[in-house]
Amino acid sequence: MLEKQIEQDLKAALLAGDALKTDTLRGLKSALLYVKVAKGKKETGLDEAEEIAVLASEVKKRSESAELYTRGGSSERAEKELKEKTIIEAYLPKQLSEDELADIVSNVISELGVTDISGMGKVIGKVREETTGRADGALIAKMVKEKLSK
Repeated sequence: MLEKQIEQDLKAALLAGDALKTDTLRGLKSALLYVKVAKGKKETGLDEAEEIAVLASEVKKRSESAELYTRGGSSERAEKELKEKTIIEAYLPKQLSEDELADIVSNVISELGVTDISGMGKVIGKVREETTGRADGALIAKMVKEKLSK
């Protein structure tokens, strides 16, 4: 599972003296522990889909922070957030290309028989289920909306 890999990489980063990676991995470990406690799974642990969801959330936080720092004129902080994002992304499954995601969206729309925008929520839910951590939620929503608006 991802948590064990993160722990091993944290030890390696500590031994290597890599401060950025150490801090990032400690933060991930903390985020995973927080979710485990919140879900009452401290003893059993999270399943892989739940771990991926936590890491995807952390990636999104880093992206949003970097954007805000850039707008605020703090390029050094933005750069640090982007480096952390890159470290975290290494633990996530390979992201789908836009073409691959478009195919999945089209298939789900056909499968569910949705013809208009009122079924957007069902389609997004099913696509997220099928892509589990391999596609950004905002991109999924955008593609579904475009396809159902035509």
